[in-house]
Amino acid sequence: MMTISSAISKSLLADHSQFIGIDLGGTQLRAACLDKDGTILGQKRLPTDTENGPDGVLAQISALIAEVRTNDCRGIGIGIPGTFSALNGTVLNIPALDGWKNYPLAQHLQKEIVLPVWLENDAKVAAIGEGKIGAARDCRNFVYATISTGIGGGVFVDGNLLRGAQGLAGEIGHTRIADASAVCSCGKTGCWESVASGTALAKKMTAAIAANPNGILASLVSDRPPSGRDLPAAIAMGDEDAIRILAEEAFFLGAGFVNLQHFYAPERIVMGGGVSALLPLLHDDIKAVMKDRLLPGFNLAEVVRATLEDAAGVVGAAFFARAMAEAGQLSHGR
Repeated sequence: MMTISSAISKSLLADHSQFIGIDLGGTQLRAACLDKDGTILGQKRLPTDTENGPDGVLAQISALIAEVRTNDCRGIGIGIPGTFSALNGTVLNIPALDGWKNYPLAQHLQKEIVLPVWLENDAKVAAIGEGKIGAARDCRNFVYATISTGIGGGVFVDGNLLRGAQGLAGEIGHTRIADASAVCSCGKTGCWESVASGTALAKKMTAAIAANPNGILASLVSDRPPSGRDLPAAIAMGDEDAIRILAEEAFFLGAGFVNLQHFYAPERIVMGGGVSALLPLLHDDIKAVMKDRLLPGFNLAEVVRATLEDAAGVVGAAFFARAMAEAGQLSHGR
C-alpha cells in the first residue's frame, strides 16, 4: 500500500509542486503557500488561540491551510517554538503556550488535511528561509540568531543545517556569558538570553524608569510597558539611561556573537527578531566588542539584519517541507 509520503516524493518530479509553511507563534499564527522558487502564492495570519489549548490552535492551523492551499500543494512544514519528537510528530513542550505537553500535532493535522506534515524548530526554519532567499542566500556558513522574547538560532555549516543529537543543536540563547549574573527563564544564571534578549532589554528599561520616574524614558513610555522600540527616541533626546542600556546591549550581543564565531566560524551572523530593529544603532559597538574578543586567526564575521522579517518562519518551513519530501523522509504525522 502506498503511503502519503511515498506518493508525495514521486509527485515532486513536477516543477509546479507547492508547499505550505506554518509559523506557530505564541501571539500569532502565520501560513503561506510557496512555489519551488520561494514565491509566496498566498498567505494568512491570525492571533494565536491561547484560550482553548492545543485543539484550538489545531483548528486554527487547519483553517489557515484551507485558505492558502492549492491543488498543487504537496505537504506542510511547521516551525515549533519548543521541543518535539521527530519520531512521531508529538510536540513535547511549548513554554509560551499553556497545555502543550506531549501533544501529537503532526498526527492530528495529517488526519485532517491528508497531506504529510513535518515539524522543525522555529529558529531553524527561519534560518532556512534566510539561507534560501534572505540575508544569507549567498552564504554557506552562517548563524541565524533571533533576538526577541528569548534568543534562538539556526546554524549552517558548509551549506548544511546543523541539527545534532535529537535535532537540538542551535540553543544559542543558553550559552554562558561570563559577565552575566541575571537569572534566565530556564532557571540558570549567566545565559546569553538573560542579558541580551528583548525581555532582558525591557527589564532593564523598567528598572531605569522605576529609579527615575521623571526622566525622558519614563515620559516616552507613559503607562505602557517599555520595549526596545523606545530607545532610539530616548537616545536622540539625550537620555542617559537609554544610552547606557543600549551600550550594555551592544556589549552582550557582541560577546555572544564572539562565542558563535568561536563555535561555528561563520562568515556571517544574521540577526533577526524584534531587537534587530536596533542594529543600526548597535552595529559599530557590537563589532568593536567582537574585534576585541576574537581569537587570532578568525576573520571577523559580518553582522547583518535579517531581510525576510516576519515571513522568515513560513518561508523556511515551506522550504523545509519541500526538502524533507524530496529526500523521501517519512511524514512526522505518520
